[in-house]
Amino acid sequence: MTGSLVSPELRTRIRGLATPIAVALGRLGLTPNALTLIGFLGTCAAAVAASQQAWLAAGVLVLVFGIFDLFDGTLARATGKVTTFGGFLDSTLDRAGEAVVYIGIAIGALVGGFDTGAVLAAAAMAAAFLVSYVRAKAESLGYAPGSGLAAVGLAPREVRLAVLTIGLIAVGIAGGVWPGTCPTIPADSLADCWSFSGPRYGGTLMVATLGLITILATITVIQRILHVRAQAKEG
Repeated sequence: MTGSLVSPELRTRIRGLATPIAVALGRLGLTPNALTLIGFLGTCAAAVAASQQAWLAAGVLVLVFGIFDLFDGTLARATGKVTTFGGFLDSTLDRAGEAVVYIGIAIGALVGGFDTGAVLAAAAMAAAFLVSYVRAKAESLGYAPGSGLAAVGLAPREVRLAVLTIGLIAVGIAGGVWPGTCPTIPADSLADCWSFSGPRYGGTLMVATLGLITILATITVIQRILHVRAQAKEG
């Protein structure tokens, strides 16, 4: 029992859908490693958008380049160009890209005076990194070889990116975030502050999004530790 929201069967189906697009990109002369680099640069663009409080644009870019991330590995498998370095580069830039986005969110929140958002962005990043570290360490010790731990836990990278995408887009639609306290005057600003369609609601959505990622990622870490512990006992 893996407890994952993304089953191996779903992963296989998604890869099947991505294969024709990946092959088409390969015919344009793009290599798997080139696609990995393009995906990372796109993620950096999302981070820049978040740092500028362009939350809607940041969410769309995270979505687009989160999907784009499927194509490098898919192209490598489809063309028989799977390499150890390619896998290493993909994994490394995936982690770097995720970190950059959270840093961008933290900067955007701080610039907007929303300190809680910056703190939660740091918490979400730390929890996400632990998910990846537990898998890497377990595999280096011989547990869950290959992609064994990828399907263990509620929130692998795909789930975290999906939650983040929805949250950023929702914050953007809500109009962004207010600083930590609502204005007291004028009266219309106060009304906007507490409405469910104004910037105050955007702050609530940001807290909910980053808080959910932190909680789900922490649960995933625990699930993976328990999974490795069970394998250790069997050995």
